[in-house]
Amino acid sequence: MNFPENVKYSKDHEWIRVEGEEAYVGVTDFAQGELGEIVYVDITTEGETLGAGEVFGSIEAVKTVSDLLMPVSGEVLEVNPQLEDAPELVNKDPYGEGWIIKISLENPDEIDGLLSAAQYKEFTGK
Repeated sequence: MNFPENVKYSKDHEWIRVEGEEAYVGVTDFAQGELGEIVYVDITTEGETLGAGEVFGSIEAVKTVSDLLMPVSGEVLEVNPQLEDAPELVNKDPYGEGWIIKISLENPDEIDGLLSAAQYKEFTGK
């Protein structure tokens, strides 16, 4: 199981990687493993500003559908275009090509409230 140090983690199993005033968001390696084979990612919030903990879309696996929750407040700037034809990228490379949305940070201080890699690893018990 992969726990990169360059991202922060939410207790809802999303990760966020900050790059200046923007950030990439996806689901963790732990989450994609629990979901199983991902067959569809549905994001309908592009252009919307959402608060931390709000639903920004859903992710569908063979056996379940799960809501995707914003780890911090921000505007959804972009949805990963590769996921339309290749949702399995979330399984294969959750922290790289399998990113889900790009956001602009509304309150960068919210990042401090998220988990480090060590804290998330402990949270998941892995």
